[in-house]
Amino acid sequence: MDIPRIFNITESAHRIHNPITPEKFATLGAALRLESGCRMLDLGSGSGEMLCTWARDHGIVGTGIDMSQLFTEQAKRRAEELGVADQVSFIHGDATGYVSDEKADVAACVGATWIGGGVAGTIDLLTRSLRTGGIILIGEPYWRQLPLTEDVAKGCLANTISDFLMLPELLASFGRLGYDVVEMVLADQDGWDRYEAAKWLTMRRWLEANPDDELAKEVRAQLTSEPERYATYTREYLGWGVFALMPQ
Repeated sequence: MDIPRIFNITESAHRIHNPITPEKFATLGAALRLESGCRMLDLGSGSGEMLCTWARDHGIVGTGIDMSQLFTEQAKRRAEELGVADQVSFIHGDATGYVSDEKADVAACVGATWIGGGVAGTIDLLTRSLRTGGIILIGEPYWRQLPLTEDVAKGCLANTISDFLMLPELLASFGRLGYDVVEMVLADQDGWDRYEAAKWLTMRRWLEANPDDELAKEVRAQLTSEPERYATYTREYLGWGVFALMPQ
């Protein structure tokens, strides 16, 4: 079980696998008023930066589940590095359908809502692991400006314009699902640059070390095309945020 190898290659040097920066994660942790001993479940936990830094800064405990074996190993090393390995644990596994035996104060899926078939299904899944009065965290893209054509949407790596909503519509959709939006932290262009541009040096170094690998041609094509595609489409059209929700 693992994610497609191309992602393990391009994001192998990332600590955060989305456009949120460490500073933004720190802002979010403070905004949520996390208390020591707060229990957190993170589905699609990546390399564990959110759980590990919040364990260090706020004394939370929790569990992360991720399909990438590489990212899960990185998360465990990060926990050791920050001295929080006794507070957080990381499981290499499929978070689809995962429900915790122990109810969480915070249940999160930051950037992997495909595990529940979309935002609504993922919120429903997280709710099943949430204690009464707890908070759900959803990380999701939104349109900063609505693409005029489907080609622009595809340039943002969406399948179609309808894949994402404008920010006001996304916020309203949470209400229609029966949840109050109680906080949000939005990525900025610097965060997008750090997430996307950091892949390019990783790809170049990987190509130098693995010229005969079966994925070398795909990685070379991606390195050649990604800077222009990103600057033309994603950087201009796509936003990204983490939204804190509580059942109404």
